[in-house]
Amino acid sequence: MRRASLALVAWLLAGVAGAATPAEKDLSAGWRFRLASGGAADSFRGASGGLTKPVACDARCKPFTDWQPAHVPGAVQTDLLELGRIADPFWRDNEAGLQWIGLSDWDYQLDFDVDADTLRRGHVDLVFDGLDTYAEVSLNGKKLLSADNMFRQWRLPVKNTLRAGRNTLTVHLQSPIARLQPWLMKQPYSLPGEFDSAFGDEPKGKQTSNYVRKANYQYGWDWGPRYVTLGIWRPVRLESWDDLRLADLHIAQRHVDADTAKLAAQFDVRADKAGTVTLDVAWTAPDGKTGSEKRDVALKAGENHVEVPIAIDHPQRWWPVGYGKPDLYRFHGSVSAGGTSLAEADRETGLRSVELRREKDQWGRGFAFVVNGVPIFAKGANLIPYDAFPSRVSTERLEAILRSAKDANMNMLRMWGGGTYQDDAFYAAADRMGMMIWQDFMFGGAITPYDDAFRETTRIEATEQVTRLRDHPSIVIWAGNNEVQTGWESWPDREDFRKFVNADEVRRIEDGMRALFGDTLRKVVTSLSPEVPYWASSPGTDFEREANVLDDGDYHYWKVWSGSEPISHYLDVTPRFQSEYGLQSFPVMATIKAFAKPEDMEPESKVMRAHQKFANGDGNQRLLLYIRQEYGEPKDFASFVYLSQVMQAEGIELAAEHLRSARPRNMGSLYWQLNDVWPGASWASVDYFNRWKALQFHAKRFYAPVDVVPMRRDGRTEVFAVSDRTTDFDATLRTRVYDMGGKLLRETSQPVRAAALASTKAVTVDDATLLKGADPRRTVVSFDLLEAGKPAAHHLLYFGAARTLALPAPELSTKLRSEGGRTLLTVTAKRLARAVWIDTGDLDVRLDENAFDLLPGESVDIVVKGDVDIDTLRRTLSVRSLVDALKEATP
Repeated sequence: MRRASLALVAWLLAGVAGAATPAEKDLSAGWRFRLASGGAADSFRGASGGLTKPVACDARCKPFTDWQPAHVPGAVQTDLLELGRIADPFWRDNEAGLQWIGLSDWDYQLDFDVDADTLRRGHVDLVFDGLDTYAEVSLNGKKLLSADNMFRQWRLPVKNTLRAGRNTLTVHLQSPIARLQPWLMKQPYSLPGEFDSAFGDEPKGKQTSNYVRKANYQYGWDWGPRYVTLGIWRPVRLESWDDLRLADLHIAQRHVDADTAKLAAQFDVRADKAGTVTLDVAWTAPDGKTGSEKRDVALKAGENHVEVPIAIDHPQRWWPVGYGKPDLYRFHGSVSAGGTSLAEADRETGLRSVELRREKDQWGRGFAFVVNGVPIFAKGANLIPYDAFPSRVSTERLEAILRSAKDANMNMLRMWGGGTYQDDAFYAAADRMGMMIWQDFMFGGAITPYDDAFRETTRIEATEQVTRLRDHPSIVIWAGNNEVQTGWESWPDREDFRKFVNADEVRRIEDGMRALFGDTLRKVVTSLSPEVPYWASSPGTDFEREANVLDDGDYHYWKVWSGSEPISHYLDVTPRFQSEYGLQSFPVMATIKAFAKPEDMEPESKVMRAHQKFANGDGNQRLLLYIRQEYGEPKDFASFVYLSQVMQAEGIELAAEHLRSARPRNMGSLYWQLNDVWPGASWASVDYFNRWKALQFHAKRFYAPVDVVPMRRDGRTEVFAVSDRTTDFDATLRTRVYDMGGKLLRETSQPVRAAALASTKAVTVDDATLLKGADPRRTVVSFDLLEAGKPAAHHLLYFGAARTLALPAPELSTKLRSEGGRTLLTVTAKRLARAVWIDTGDLDVRLDENAFDLLPGESVDIVVKGDVDIDTLRRTLSVRSLVDALKEATP
């Protein structure tokens, strides 16, 4: 959790000298762990071959019941892996054989020393930033806590429990499944959840995950494995202090515009006694300009919320990427008495205004983010957890995924609600990059309990998380949940459930969900971060009407893929903001080789099905359905993998460009999903190792600030000039019609005035006018938006699905060279090349372009980034196009 950067020195209230500077002792090193005795630990599950019938713990358990070194932050699974006690959880089908870990109880223990000076302090607190999840904490044999929420911080006063010298801290972790399942089996019903376990540890329809505040995705999702973790997953420490503690410093933004920023530095101070202190706030602007404000305030004994008003003229505002600089101000707050500093804290934040504009218009009611008065078309994707084991995600890995999003011209990521709230480092990096974050609270779709205790622990969780994150300008919306409302209203299992449960209980469940998401979480956000909008459920209409409608609120569209409808049906829906839609693909072969053997390289092999979580492994048949509809039959496994990426990239491009061309009716495109939690088939555009799939390269183009978008339906094409620029510009639309073999059939040009922050229809033309008798199977049209004679955007148009076209063999050639300290790759096509893909094998390099089409005779220069010599790259590199992947390519 975020905490103030405390530097408490002397507490001098009422002229009485206090003790020395407070101290913080990190307790992350020196832990040990073991399989617990008693409870679930007495039923040992075999370490391979899937779950076995539970048996009494015998000699096979011995290696796990002895104390072994542990990592904190961490999890049982990662500790066992580090010790070599289990195989790689991501390798082949190892997942099944490792389920016993999450079904067992575990103990963690730490011996640490405390000196007499620490014990003389007025307060000593033991602080756990995160316990996963049911945890009993004891210190020197005295029980201090029964924790039950993965997302909360736990602060425990331990001055009277500590002793000078050696102390022993024990954390007993209970399996959430083993703890809750006996209780759940006695209940008259089970609330509808998300995905049933594939391993037999929970009966169908009896999911325990609904009832515990723990990351939902760890129970298995349709893109990731089932690893129910246990551990001390966030840092732990001792904080010792005397009479005053600064719990939080927040820079509240009351009003921000181009002329002035009216702010308030809010101090949350916990004081043992009353007295007068001075609050001082100094700020530094991005350009180095400084200023300060101070005031004297009277503290009472107990909790104090006090503030200092700040006014900054002509603020340097924080802007989303593409609209200006993401400028950040630094604030230093201090509490002093009698000229002596008592507490200090630092904050970095961006000054900006955020509005969720929902104006009524001819299409219904809009849904648009407005930052600093500018309506922003949201371009991006949904973000899922980075790893099945969140504690092993480094700051570098967090930032690398964010850079991939920014490099692909994204300006918003939706932090999906079935995972975890991210580390401070994630939001700080988003702040610096100008990346807007749609932040869900951590509810992934399961129906929630309605009891007061569940609602109260969620309220505390939300209070802590909003307090921790509210100074990050990147967060532009808080959403109560993912798909809880729409699931309740429209999913078949929920409909069946409502028929099974009596009407009074249905009403109580509905009232509980509305109370939690419509009232409790809303009050937390509006009281702690009122300048950021709150949205009750995604998709939704903020509980004003039913969820997931086209004319109001945000929309999730899954008839394509989940409903098996053709990709062209993306053009049939134009919502106000499309916050989910997606198509699957496999990652590149280098990533597949990281979890599979050569004999596994078949779509329906046991291992490929294990790494395909959609429809319990049947998702590979859904992939083949779409590949065959659009392209034809893959000639081998590598071609299947390649074609899955081509299908995903071209399908999402069609949807995203349709949405952009419909501006302002639609004001957002967030496809599902950006990243992966493990290596396997999924909807991600960037795989587990941060390797870009074809979709990510396409996104870089279809999310570019200026795009030219031809939308062809029923033999007619509308061409749009789409611009995120804040000023109009003059351009020329150039239309060139080619025979795929290389002959230019025709070229025309016409002027276009591209309006600012808009989609401008440039031309409408029918097939007959474009073709003028040419064979549509052998013809391609190139649309270019030229500004001052130079291409600002480029797009090709085909007359039908790729399988219906007479695509030629392109005769691709490549050339590598060093130039100006860079490695350049030139790719040239003699004839039209569809879906060119450059593969660099296992080399750790990144191409600035890939997954593109080339016109006859066209060349492209590609920068190769990475520390690799040209000879090695030349031996590894391969290039293919669509005709290379099909069993029966049309000559």
